[in-house]
Formats: sequence, structure tokens, C-alpha cells
Amino acid sequence: MVRAPGRVNIIGEHTDYNQGFVLPAAVDKQMLFAVSLNQENTIRLVAHDLNETFSIAADEVRRSDTAWANYILGVVAQLQERGVAVPGFDCAFGGNVPIGSGMSSSAAVECGIGYALNELLNAGLDKMELARAGQLAEHTYAGVMCGIMDQFASLFGKDGHVVRLDCRSLEYEYFPFDTQACRVVLCNSGIKHALADSEYNKRRQECERGVAILQQYHPEIQSLRDASPLQVKAHHDALGDLTYRRCLYVVEENQRVEAACRHLLAGELPQVGQLLYASHAGLRDNYEVSSQELDLLVELARPRPGVYGARMMGGGFGGCTINLVQAEHVADFVAYMSQAYEAQTGIKLETYETSIVDGVSTVGN
Repeated sequence: MVRAPGRVNIIGEHTDYNQGFVLPAAVDKQMLFAVSLNQENTIRLVAHDLNETFSIAADEVRRSDTAWANYILGVVAQLQERGVAVPGFDCAFGGNVPIGSGMSSSAAVECGIGYALNELLNAGLDKMELARAGQLAEHTYAGVMCGIMDQFASLFGKDGHVVRLDCRSLEYEYFPFDTQACRVVLCNSGIKHALADSEYNKRRQECERGVAILQQYHPEIQSLRDASPLQVKAHHDALGDLTYRRCLYVVEENQRVEAACRHLLAGELPQVGQLLYASHAGLRDNYEVSSQELDLLVELARPRPGVYGARMMGGGFGGCTINLVQAEHVADFVAYMSQAYEAQTGIKLETYETSIVDGVSTVGN
């Protein structure tokens, strides 16, 4: 038995595939797996929540037409590429990470099965290698060119801490986050996004185009991680307005992650909250991955008592906003947001009050 948590990202959105900084945490919405070797050549999967099954020969693993199975098959293929002989196994899984909410249910599935097989087969892969395997599974079998943040957060989460990850060097550092004083509340817009079908991969290409242009003037710029806002602004005309705005958002978001870490160390939650609002404005106006529903949720939250900050979270075009709310105000905040959002959109608002927890682990014996 293995549990694999979903994740929130306090700040640092769309920076991971630009080799920048992110600040995620594992949360107490999780996927649970029961996995055993079956002494056969057959992989049998049961998606409990969907009431669906899937099977395939262990030595014939390939991308399938069953979308949910591909997250598991992709990890198996990655383990095989690393020289791990994966025999037949049975796996039943399910959980309460909301699908399409930006809490990375897919990464939880990838990391849970990777961790379980690594343990059962004594494969000896470390957590970072498992994170890479999950990321590449997403690239090759799900068709989403994600960065490594989601898988990293699920595996490396630490109770009571957020973790700043340098997505270039993969160095990381934990920062305290007191969920007794400040709760992380997610508001689900009720609009589900499928990243593979969205503008996600297009944004990656736009950033790569920006890097190629900036390199003509600054050869040392290997990714947007290396560029400063001043450099981006200096080459507005060469970049063109659209690519300019994409690049400006990313370089400013990297600076916001670093600033958030400084404020967390100093216990300055109001300042962290203001950075969240600035992040949302950039995602809305420059990166253009927000939606009317997400913008509404942020604006409804802004004047509420006890709210430090809010922004859209995840790939965009739906999913959740993340809200930092003083613990004593959470109940009133949830009640108001639920009433106001449904009144304006007709959509019933789901909210999740999350706690920050440890990363992937076995359950029981």
C-alpha cells in the first residue's frame, strides 16, 4: 500500500519548464495504491474511482487508448528504459485528489506507482530519479510537456514546509509554512482543464522562441531563468508584443518566488499574499492562461477579512485558485465564496482546506 499526495504551488507558475524556481508543497489530498507482483506476464490495473479496468502484457507496454492507464504505463516504460525488469503486477488505485483542479492528480498517480514498483522490485532508484521517470511518462505517454515540479512535490513534500526547487540544478530548500496561523484554501472554479488539449504546450514554444531571440543579444541566456526583466524590456520590439509578454511574466515570476521565500523566513505573510496577487495579474494579462471564473474567484477573495492573497494555480484555463487565509477566518471565507460564486456563475463552488504533509510513502506494513 502506497499513498501519493497531490500538491499545491504557493507561487512560481509556468516557471518550471523554463528552468526557474517553484515553491510547492504536498497536501493531504492523495491517491492510494494497492500493488502486488502477480508472477505472470500481465499488468492488471483497476481504477477504483472510475470503476474501470485495463490489462496489458508486461513485455509489450506501449501507449494505449485508455487515458488514465497511460500515466501508469508511461512510468513502467521509464523504469524499463532504466534497466528495471518490470514483471506482471496487479494495481488498484483511487483517491481524493480532484481531477482537473490543478492539484496534479496525474503526478500523484505517476509517483505512487513508481514508488511502489521501486520498493517491490528493490530497483534502488532514488526519489529524484522517480520524479524524472514520472515527468518523462507525462511527456511520452500523456503528451504533456510538463516540468518536474509536480512529481518533485509529490515525492519530496515535507510536513509543515514548502520547498523551493531550482528546476535547473534540482537543488532544493525547505521553508517553514505554519498552517496553524495560515490555511491553504483552494476554490475549484468547476471548469476542468485538460492540459494536453490546452494552450500549455504552446506557451512552452512561445518561451523557447523568446529565448532564441534574446540569445542573439545575450548569448549567455540559455533559458528565461537567465534573463532579467530589464533585458526582456530592452528587446520588446525584437520579441514582438506576444512573446515579450510571455517572457516578462516568467522572469518576474522567478523574482516573486525568491521574494516569497525571504518573506516566509521573516514570517511576513501579508507580503507573501501580495506576491500571489501580482502573480495572478501576470498570469491573467501577460501569460494569458487565466479564465473569467478564476479572475472572479480572485476578486471575490481580495476584500475578505483574513485573506492574505489569492491567485490561479496550475496550468490554467480552469481548475483552482489558491488562497492564503487566516485560520480563524476560513469558515466565513468559505461560506461567502460559495454563496457569491454560485450567485454570479450558477456553478456550485467546491473548496478544499488543505494541510501540508510528507511526500509519497508506504501505508502500514
